[in-house]
Amino acid sequence: MTADRKAGEQFGSVFPHLITQDLPNLVAIKDADFSDVDAVFCCLPHGTTQEIIKGLPQQLKIVDLSADFRLRNINEYAEWYGHAHRAPELQEEAVYGLTEVLRDEIRNARLVANPGCYPTSIQLPLVPLIKAKLIKLSNIIIDAKSGVTGAGRGAKEANLYTEIAEGIHAYGIKGHRHVPEVEQGLSEAAESKVTISFTPNLICMKRGMQSTMFVEMAPGVTVSDLYQHLKSTYEGEEFVKLLNGSNVPHTRHVVGSNYCFMNVFEDRIPGRAIIISVIDNLVKGASGQAVQNLNLMMGLPENMGLQYQPLFP
Repeated sequence: MTADRKAGEQFGSVFPHLITQDLPNLVAIKDADFSDVDAVFCCLPHGTTQEIIKGLPQQLKIVDLSADFRLRNINEYAEWYGHAHRAPELQEEAVYGLTEVLRDEIRNARLVANPGCYPTSIQLPLVPLIKAKLIKLSNIIIDAKSGVTGAGRGAKEANLYTEIAEGIHAYGIKGHRHVPEVEQGLSEAAESKVTISFTPNLICMKRGMQSTMFVEMAPGVTVSDLYQHLKSTYEGEEFVKLLNGSNVPHTRHVVGSNYCFMNVFEDRIPGRAIIISVIDNLVKGASGQAVQNLNLMMGLPENMGLQYQPLFP
């Protein structure tokens, strides 16, 4: 377990909730011994992972939780992240880790780019519907809301209690870095360019994410058709659940779990539908999906370590 400024400290002193566990002290990356390691989770800031992974032994299986390998087009990466990609040769072998959609590719991968939280909650419902040509590619509007942990653990003025308490605020309007990631996945599903309207919002809660998607159905398609297709797509999936009837997904029902709950509703505007999906941004939106992906890569049961039920209330 590596660290930067916390190197040398006991893991339990950095994360006191794990003080009962017998865990090794944190070490600097330069002091880490990878000779007896099978796999690596990279949880480094965007822009730093490329150089680190370039220097790791070739036999390691790697799941990267940063955005460094999510965008296949390195020019698009440079445009959105403000610097040239530093490992284009690794980008060519990286597999995008949306588990339920790209399971076979992930199973055979050495390097997996773990998806972002917003893209996970959005693509799980929309990719199957786009592939089946049940919704139009234009006028896809997404309103998404995330708990404060989505902004990381660093001390930032915008994340102070008095800045976020008792309120909600939109951010990254027109320019959020998850937009090209979502559009990449939807465009691949459609086999043509898809452009979305996306607004993320920060909610005063620790964890949880809700994406509300407004879509226009293809001619002759009904809300029931959307529901039935999602039902057949995810019927055998352990972690993606389509709710029954008119039940509305709530973030509190997935907290602490690797689940994605979703449902489809008829819009008051004829020909349109509203899709709501919820995840825990730290689990299915990050570390849980990372474990799910590594399980596949290592030939382990996909649900290993992920069967904790949501914590309620």
